[in-house]
Amino acid sequence: MVKFFSIGGNFPGAVFLIIWWTLVTVVNVDAQHRLSKKERKLQDREAKADRMFVEGQRFLMLEEYDKAYFYFGKALEYKPDAGAINFKIAEILSRAKQYDEALKYGQKAIDADPENKYYHLLKAVIYSRQKKPKLAAEVLNSLMETSGDGREFILELASMYISSQEYDKALETLDKAEEYYGVVAQLSLQKQKIYLQKNDLEKAVAEGERLIEAHPGYSEYVLALVEVLFNNGKTDRALDLVLQNLEAYPDQSDLQLAAYSLYASKNDQPTALSYLFEAFSDPDLSATVKAGAYRDILREMKTPERDSLLNRLGRMMEELHPEQEAVYAVLGDKELLLKNKDAALAHYRRSLQIQPADEGVLQSTISLMFELGTAFSEIEEMTETAVEEFPEKAEFWFYDGTSKLAQKKYEKAEKSFLNALEFNKGVNRKLDILVGSQLGDTYHSLNKKEAAYETYEKFLALNPDNAHILNNYAYFLSLDKINLDKAKSMSEKLVRKFPDNSTYLDTHAWVLFQLKDYKNALLFMKQALENQTEPSGVMYEHYGDILYKLGEKKEALNYWKKAESLDQASELLDKKIKNKQYYEE
Repeated sequence: MVKFFSIGGNFPGAVFLIIWWTLVTVVNVDAQHRLSKKERKLQDREAKADRMFVEGQRFLMLEEYDKAYFYFGKALEYKPDAGAINFKIAEILSRAKQYDEALKYGQKAIDADPENKYYHLLKAVIYSRQKKPKLAAEVLNSLMETSGDGREFILELASMYISSQEYDKALETLDKAEEYYGVVAQLSLQKQKIYLQKNDLEKAVAEGERLIEAHPGYSEYVLALVEVLFNNGKTDRALDLVLQNLEAYPDQSDLQLAAYSLYASKNDQPTALSYLFEAFSDPDLSATVKAGAYRDILREMKTPERDSLLNRLGRMMEELHPEQEAVYAVLGDKELLLKNKDAALAHYRRSLQIQPADEGVLQSTISLMFELGTAFSEIEEMTETAVEEFPEKAEFWFYDGTSKLAQKKYEKAEKSFLNALEFNKGVNRKLDILVGSQLGDTYHSLNKKEAAYETYEKFLALNPDNAHILNNYAYFLSLDKINLDKAKSMSEKLVRKFPDNSTYLDTHAWVLFQLKDYKNALLFMKQALENQTEPSGVMYEHYGDILYKLGEKKEALNYWKKAESLDQASELLDKKIKNKQYYEE
């Protein structure tokens, strides 16, 4: 055995390291001298390609795709035929939906390494995204043939055949899948759908029966086949299937509900109801399922028998499921349908106490609270819950802004309305206009008058006949004593369309007052008072102001005094009464 030296004795470690480094350096230099210039150049290009590839991979992991694409492109300049680099570029281009370019690079990757299954899979994915399922299926089928058992591709292949409507090939593929996995619900139900697509009901039914036989006691598979039979006019066969399974497994309440529906469809109401009550009396049948059945009955034609049935079932649900939100939600729906709005609201609020994050119940609750005149502070509590639970729901931000605006929380209202517009993104045009009208009011209350008028203009362009905007825009212009001709045009439009609306008559009268057309202002103001059951303080005050300008000062004072005890009068009212004189606001 040859020994160069050993570390031991008194041999200094540092000296050894120097000698070792020198030897290695000499060996490396000698090795470099043995490489040709072409080989050294190739080695250098590969090293640069590797560095660029590593940088590209780093940015890809950071999801900075532009930078990743740049570095992979640089790497490709050094190694244009590298499979991995072409694959990464194809991946990024596919993500950017540049599918034709992605396919070019994907094919280069496959050409470089035909055995790499991931390269082929990417090609199949790109074809699929291009909505070319037939081509995707060809790629997957080729993979299956070359990769052995191919079970990892078989479900995707079946899906591609279904998408390209090659149903026979899809069935053949699913049969192969069953060789691997046995009778599995996903496969059987997919085959059943294909048979139905091919109008082969008996084979679809046979597939459902195989699934039931393979999973005895699983009611969901029975119900799936019942649905197929019923939808294809085979009610008696569906009922027989349900009764057979109930005989074998009697405690399946969901099948009892199915028996109720099937007997009801055959107009055998007594038998149907016996199954219905049996199902509803089972505490193990979920409240959600019962609520769904209850809602179906609620959709039936209103009769005394139906209402009596709903009352009985409602009591059963409350007794067996007192802490289930679905029960109170559906009971609220019933009361709302019967126009018992207070009772509906009580049920909805009980449901939300149990589960606050129910979008539909929140929507119904908030709408009812506005309609019933609930205190805005209470509504705000509900809207704040709604925007917290569903922060991207534009309608909830609108409700929240409206409740805050009514309480003069103008800054917070502004934020909520802006959020509503942002999340709506113009999808619901009517909602945009509603929000815009309230946002304009909010801006004016914040003394952002220019923003208010710009907002009104923007949303009037979407709906030139919007009464809320026309009225408030005209009224605020009259208060600010600017663009009075424009204000008159808008208020005239309203009173022509709504000649009995006191609010619009009042606005038009006040615009005419600012234009010093006192006689016509008095005429419209008088109509406003006559059409209003309980005129506001500001209406009486305005009438007094007009009378004063017409020289009827004593009568003006009488109306100012009428306004004194009412809401909404101006801050100058006391001064007008005290000095018996009109003052400009």
